[in-house]
Amino acid sequence: MIDAHTLRTTCLDFNGAAEEFPFPRHPDVSTFKVGGKIFALTTLTGAPLTVSLKCEPELAERLRAAHPEVVPGYHLNKRHWNTVSLDGALPDRLVLDMIEDSYDLVVASLPRAQRLLLDWPGERRL
Repeated sequence: MIDAHTLRTTCLDFNGAAEEFPFPRHPDVSTFKVGGKIFALTTLTGAPLTVSLKCEPELAERLRAAHPEVVPGYHLNKRHWNTVSLDGALPDRLVLDMIEDSYDLVVASLPRAQRLLLDWPGERRL
């Protein structure tokens, strides 16, 4: 089961990733950004632990239909964001893949110069 420490470590392991706490009224909300854009949003002290992740719209709908732990993004664009409960019901590999996909979607939207600086593997595929 992915805990708060693993979630934080996973998000920060990506090239160029940074953790910020941008909401003064909600100082416990942690955002993980790359190139100034959020790819993961969570309250690491939450119970159950949840994380909101960017997702391609069609995949977001399929994940929601297949897993009750995946719901439309809380206070986010529900077409592009899912909120995922990390209560142990989902396989860790699926959650880790969802985090990586979110990071990749955000990096893919950055200008090419920024993508090159990040040494993003997806840039080599483009």
